[in-house]
Amino acid sequence: MSPLAHPTAVIASGSGRYADPWHPFPRTSALLADTLRAAGFQVVVDDDVDAAMTRLDDAALLVVNAGDPWRDDASRTNRPPAASVTGLDQALARGIGVLAMHLSVGSLRDYPSWAPAIGGMWIPGASWHPEIADVEITGGTLPDGTPADDFTVFDERYCRLQQLGERSVVATHVTDGERMPTAWVRTYGAARVAVDTLGHDERSYDSAGHRRLIGTLARWAAGA
Repeated sequence: MSPLAHPTAVIASGSGRYADPWHPFPRTSALLADTLRAAGFQVVVDDDVDAAMTRLDDAALLVVNAGDPWRDDASRTNRPPAASVTGLDQALARGIGVLAMHLSVGSLRDYPSWAPAIGGMWIPGASWHPEIADVEITGGTLPDGTPADDFTVFDERYCRLQQLGERSVVATHVTDGERMPTAWVRTYGAARVAVDTLGHDERSYDSAGHRRLIGTLARWAAGA
């Protein structure tokens, strides 16, 4: 994929079965959109997650900011349209960039390519997080040599996520004396994929360091 002057990012924002009582997706998606615009993207926010997967033809970056569709028994009875599953698969095959935010590591469970693409998932009963608080994030380096800064953010720390495949960790946090991944990047076929497990609520976007990390990950994933 050739770099674009103003690549388009589509944010699939949690609503319906992708919403929950704990994550204010409409508000965090709006702040995420502002952050991506500052990083040089044109941004479309789509609050119909499944429909968004069919609207990716002109997008350089798919950003998923959505919740777990299997969080209760009732929600598990719904399934995305076949066209949505195919839409994501085709976008990945052509090399769309992907940025998965926060609980997106527990989202899109009905999409067979999602978990293998992002390289990690929230496992109910095994994954966990401490109480939300100020967190010290230690930055690393992306595969192209771009550095990620250290910063402090008020957010949740996701722990014991299931790793799927190889990945390059670009940010970490420490919980109970153990250093754990906060953000990572990887390739999935032709697609570049970045995962940022931060972003619980609006306070996460008060951190200039977190906003810089989002921009860095998004630009790397989109090849911009």
